[in-house]
This record gives sequence, structure tokens and C-alpha cells, in this order.
Amino acid sequence: MMLPADWQMWLTLAVAAGLLLSLAMRVAATDLLALAGLAILVLAQDLSGTAKLPTPADAVSGFGNKGLVTIALLFAIVSGLELTGGTEYATGWLLGGVKGLRSALLRILVPVAALSGFLNNTPVVAALLPVVHDVSKRIGASPSRLLLPLSYTAILGGMCTLMGTSTNLIVRDLFMEKQVGGETLGFFAPALAGVPATILGLIYIIYASPWLLPERKPPVSISDDPQKYTVEMQVVPLGPLVGKTIQQAGLRALPGLYVAEIQRADGRIEAAKPEQRIYGDDILILVGALESVVDLRKIRGLTTPDGQARKLEVPAWQRTLIEAVVSTQCSLIGKTIRQGKFRSNYNAAVVAVARGGRRLMGKLGDVRIEPGDVLLLEASPSFVHRQRSSRDFYLVSRVERGEVRRHEKAVLAITITAAMVIVAALGWMEILTAAMLAAIAMIAFRCCTSGEARRSVDWSVLIIIGAAIGIGEAMRLSGAAEMIANGLLQLAGGSPLKMLAAVYLATVICTELITNSAAAVIMFQIAWSAATGLQMDPTPLVLCVMIAASASFLTPFGYQTNTMVYSVGGYELRDYLAFGFPLSLIVFATTMVTLAWWYSLGWTL
Repeated sequence: MMLPADWQMWLTLAVAAGLLLSLAMRVAATDLLALAGLAILVLAQDLSGTAKLPTPADAVSGFGNKGLVTIALLFAIVSGLELTGGTEYATGWLLGGVKGLRSALLRILVPVAALSGFLNNTPVVAALLPVVHDVSKRIGASPSRLLLPLSYTAILGGMCTLMGTSTNLIVRDLFMEKQVGGETLGFFAPALAGVPATILGLIYIIYASPWLLPERKPPVSISDDPQKYTVEMQVVPLGPLVGKTIQQAGLRALPGLYVAEIQRADGRIEAAKPEQRIYGDDILILVGALESVVDLRKIRGLTTPDGQARKLEVPAWQRTLIEAVVSTQCSLIGKTIRQGKFRSNYNAAVVAVARGGRRLMGKLGDVRIEPGDVLLLEASPSFVHRQRSSRDFYLVSRVERGEVRRHEKAVLAITITAAMVIVAALGWMEILTAAMLAAIAMIAFRCCTSGEARRSVDWSVLIIIGAAIGIGEAMRLSGAAEMIANGLLQLAGGSPLKMLAAVYLATVICTELITNSAAAVIMFQIAWSAATGLQMDPTPLVLCVMIAASASFLTPFGYQTNTMVYSVGGYELRDYLAFGFPLSLIVFATTMVTLAWWYSLGWTL
């Protein structure tokens, strides 16, 4: 059977349409589907030798894209901020006076919008999720009232600079490849439409969310955990918690955890009440679920009593939290933790003990170990390998996100991040170079380890972007992008303003169906071909693709941050539609007006 002369174009369109459909139906992991689509095109080129499809080298060149590498580095940088408590340090002073829902929205969303302009918005949302849970508990509201506004605000803030979102970095690099020796996009180029859209969007979110977002309960609540740990924490003298009440210190804000007693420095034991003040060297006895205990140890101004963890022969940046279940053959059964010299024998500090759902009485060091007790330990990761074959414990496992916080390095991590943003924004250094130096500095100064930096990277996001660049190149080579652009030209009837609207709406539809990064790469090629056909400056269409690719407010799946808050907020699809549709209209109208005015596209439709 004879193939048509333009079979490459139809194959590419079929692959792109198949990718859109399979991603929309969630038939498999997004990164796997993107790679499968790229593999079909590479196989077709390899078998036919045609020049209208990307060669294997061309297809994988996207994985070496500067924007993609920068995104990976930004994940590592935010990891350094998170592990030092830099995020909480930077926002804690602002959130201290939260009174109600609107106050919380204002105090959280304005800094998030600003931060997301200078850091990739996906890790920013990841770092702030525990902060939002803390605040929602403090004001007595469901996290669903705050989490979706957090995601939408991070998306809006990311529209304002090249560094704010992965799509902007990728599109900028594609633009630079086209404009050899020509015009470049400045660091704040997207701000032309992004800043007005963010301001109007924030006003809408702050005033509309109390009316449009219902109280939702997540499907799994931390407080439902039947296993309760008893944990001791000591208030650091001259620390930020000294003189505050239990309520003000945020110790009642962690779900599924409560302060049972306060042991004063003079030996007095007092029952804990919300209005009770805490002072230096006080020992707090708390009872709660594992995840809340992990969050508790992130609070600046608290440490393990008697410095047990600090006496370990392992520096803080090499320690993590580990769960261990005591076996019937453990040599310490019947002895207290202090009598058994646990730290000396195992080079691990006991930070909490769980015995079913009941609270253990007395100081932690005086707890007598029984078979089946679950110990929460602070130790080197090598403890897991050493003790898995030991008869002392039935089960030994690392706690997810249990890395020990290095609060003393919080200011250093913030300084490194700020320096990266300043040199990139002022044009003193390429964004990639600044991000690379910042990531190296985070590791060199032990804000995070190289292993923690690697684990922080969302590899699925990078794979999707790299594969989408290859598919986008296939659309250009095969003529598919040009054909779609010609269709848009006919719809636009030669009107640049109509073309702007058509490109925006097509990009938004692609973003909601697939992912923002894949949509941006595919639509960039179409927008460029359309600008060539109209013989107009491609810059407004490219900026339109940047904004529209991020403007995902209608589904949980078009943007990573929307997906991140979907389950933890207990949301339903209708919440995204009801709350996101007006915001989509605001961003669309703002983008059209600002770009048309700035680039003098005329107002005739």
C-alpha cells in the first residue's frame, strides 16, 4: 500500500492526538505516555530514514535543554530551603497574627505570589503545604479553604518572570533558538501580562474563595492514626518560642497532636493549657500521630531534651528519623531508655515512643521498654542496614520526609536563594549559571546533602518536558505545526488580535487536557508558524503561550500544583470548575488587553 506523501505529518498529528487523549483519560503515567509517543516517532524515522521526523539525536536533545536543567536545579535549591526551615523562617513572622480566613489568605497568598515569581512554583507549593495545614488548624478552618487558593496563587506568581515556572524557561529557550542573533526575552518579559493578571487574580481569590470553596475533609486524616507517640521536646533558651503561649507557638496547630504536660526547669509539672506561657529549658510532653511528630520537629526553638541527638557521633545533616519495633529478644526489655543507655549502645537517640493508642506516663527516659513498642529514633541512615538483621527489632524503616532540620542554616539558605534571584534578575549571570552555583552552595554548606537534592527532583516532570520538546520538533519538521497554524490563520482572518485569542484558547485547552509543559512546547511551534504566516512580531504570541500554558484553573490535572492539593484538600472536580472558571476569564481578558495594547495589535476582531 502506498503511503501519502505527507504521511509524516499525519503520523505526528496522530501521535499528538493520541497523547492528548491518553493523558486526558489517565490510562498510564504521564511520563510513560510522553516517552511512548516520542518512541513511535523515532522508530518511524529510523525505519524510513525520512528528514521530516526527528532523528534519535534530535528527539532526545530536549533532555539537555537549558530550561529543563534549570528546573532540576531549582528543585534542589528549594530542598535546601525546606530542610533548613528557611521557608518557615521567612513566613513565620507574617503568619503569627492570623485572625481569620481572609486574614490568612492575605498573609499567605501575597508572599506566595512574590516567591513563585523567583522560584519554580511547584516546589514552593510543596514546601508550604505544612505551613498551610498549620494555619488552617490555627483558625479552625478546613485546609480546603486555603490549599486551592495556594495552588492558583503560585500559578499566577509564576507567570510574572522567566524563572517562575518550567513552561516559561522552556519557551524562552525555544525562542532563543529561533532568534539567532536577534531579540531576546528579558527576565521580566512575562510580567507585562503576568503582573496585572496576578493582582486581579489575587483580589478575586481573597474575596471569592470564602463563598465558592466549601469545607472539604481529606479522605485520610492525620488525626485518624490510632497509634500515638509520646514525645519530649525542650524549649531552647533565648529561642523564638520563649515567652509565647502554647497557642501562639503553634503547638496546638498540628493535627492529631496535643501538649499533655509542661515540666518546668525547676522540676514543677503543670498541665498544659492553650494560654499557658512557655519559657527556656521547659520540657514539653506531647502526644500525637507520627506525621505530626515529624512536623513538630520542624519548629524552630525546640530541641531534644539533654541534647541527646546532638551527642550522637553523626552530624545533623547526616541524620534522619527511623521507626523501629522492639522484638521479644531485645536485650533492653524491662529496662528504661536511660538505664539501657540506648544512645551509647545503638548510636541513636530515642525521640518518641508509641505503645498502641495510649499515652505513656512520665519522662521519656523513664519509659520501660516492652515488646511491640514502636521507637522513633534519630540516627544515621546506616542504622537501618545495621539493625535489619538484628534480633533486637522486628521492623526497622526510615520515616518519609524524616530528615533532621538544620535550623541554624536557615538564614544561610535564604541568603543563597536571594543571591541567585538577584544576579539572574539583574542580568549579571545566566539563569542556569546562577541556579547551578546556588545548588552547589546549598550542598557545600550542608543546607542539604547531594542525596537529598537528588530525591527532591520530580523526575517525571523533567521526562515529560524532554519528551514534549521532541514531539514539538516533530510537529515542526513534519509540517503539522504549519498546517494547524494555517487553520488558525483562516479563523483569524488576518487579524493579529483574533490570532492572539485563538492561540491563547488553544493553549489553555491543551494545558487542561495534558500538562502545561507539553502544551507549551507543542503550541510554541504552532504560534511561531502563525506569526510567520501573518508576518508579525512573534513575541506577543510567544508570551501568550507562556501565560496560557500556566493558566490551568479548571481541572486537577493540567498543572502539577493543582494535582498536589487535590487529594490532601479533599477536593472534587466541581470545586476546580466553580472556583477556577471566573479566574480563567480574568487572566484571559487581562492577557488580551495588555498584549494587544503593548504591541499595538489593534482592537478590531
